[in-house]
Amino acid sequence: MTNSPVHIIGGGMAGTEAAWQLIKAGIPVILHEMRGVKSTNAHQTDGLAELVCSNSFRSDDLENNAVGLLHEEMRRMGSLMMEAAEKTKVPAGSALAVDRDLFSQYVQEKLLASPLFTLERGEVDMIPPEKWGNVIIATGPLTSDALAKAILDITGVDELQFFDAIAPIIYKDTIDFSKAWFQSRYDKGDGADYINLPMSKEQYYKFIEDITDAEKSDYKEWEQDIPFFEGCMPIEVMAERGPETLSFGPMKPVGLKNPHSDEKPYAVVQLRQDNKLGTLYNMVGFQTKLKYKFQKEIFRKIPGLEKAEFARLGGLHRNTFINSPKLLDDQLRLKAMPRLRFAGQITGVEGYVESGAMGLMAGYFLAAEVRGKNMTTPPIVTAFGALINHITGGHIEGAGTAKTFQPMNVNFGIMPPLEFKKIDGQKIKRKDRKPLKSKRALEALEAWLNDPEKGTEK
Repeated sequence: MTNSPVHIIGGGMAGTEAAWQLIKAGIPVILHEMRGVKSTNAHQTDGLAELVCSNSFRSDDLENNAVGLLHEEMRRMGSLMMEAAEKTKVPAGSALAVDRDLFSQYVQEKLLASPLFTLERGEVDMIPPEKWGNVIIATGPLTSDALAKAILDITGVDELQFFDAIAPIIYKDTIDFSKAWFQSRYDKGDGADYINLPMSKEQYYKFIEDITDAEKSDYKEWEQDIPFFEGCMPIEVMAERGPETLSFGPMKPVGLKNPHSDEKPYAVVQLRQDNKLGTLYNMVGFQTKLKYKFQKEIFRKIPGLEKAEFARLGGLHRNTFINSPKLLDDQLRLKAMPRLRFAGQITGVEGYVESGAMGLMAGYFLAAEVRGKNMTTPPIVTAFGALINHITGGHIEGAGTAKTFQPMNVNFGIMPPLEFKKIDGQKIKRKDRKPLKSKRALEALEAWLNDPEKGTEK
């Protein structure tokens, strides 16, 4: 055991959760938070763990919702975030919502009450020096410009994104393959690398009308300068250039033959595999600022997507995240400088809970390392393991680049399918799949926590 403190940069969900995990292990922490000295465009206070947008941690249903499962996994690992939420929760049906001021106050007071915790106000504008030893960078989507530049200097100019251009992602098992089919244009690659959804001329023009007329989300003030690159142009912006723009762009029907019909499609929506498991597919070229309600309504009119369920919907907004599949190992360490760990939204997860979960993992891994123990990553069937796998290696081969890596909320689609399709000779019903995945996840987490091999002395 060393008495040297761990430095954590950022006092949001990830930074405070990482600090708590280290303190519980008896390791001193210095947490650096620039608010109180330098503000951001989004925060209203200088309090730790401030909830900037919603006061909800989303569904608390551990059987049927992946974020509810993640809540439970965090509780079982002694999460400060979940403890504070329980103490400050407000009525929200099946969701877990909190009084945001009391939540922040609880987290801050709990940390400050520990003699192992030191809070230092002020901006860290460079990569910390060697004398700092172990560091966790948990600066979130609004990382200061100076620190972002320093991160660019050590990771490479193409490895840090300042905006999120996100296309909707769909659960494969909700696609209607009586209308959809596998094929690459001109049968390139393996010949069946994409799922294709055909549209008639009438359907296409109605689609253009719908996305042009639908309500769009507004940019926040500090997002106004987000550039529109040709490779991530929102579909509604392309449609405004002319009704045929999309049919000559991402929806061009060339090089494809519909096996379900002799009629040549006027336009085709293509879906590309989004994870190695093959459970998620993204809509190619479908970045959008359409409001979520309209995305669901309009996209479910596309043949084959009538009953589609979305792992996430499209968006374009300011966000700072690194190319984690290339840069981080499965312990969230920077491969080129292992004394640095990253945690929270900067790693490519989205949402309060996911950020806190990655902070918890970063702190837990580092605590084991400081105490001289080996540590494996949680099994991929757990919510923790699935998230870590997504951000550090869950992408299809060759796709782990800053251009294709997309931040993700936790969802059942990033977890492996069930190993069996029947129980007692009866096919598992769709409604039973999520509870079974949750049961499997919690059993695997308990086995991992109790596995002596995961904490053996080095």
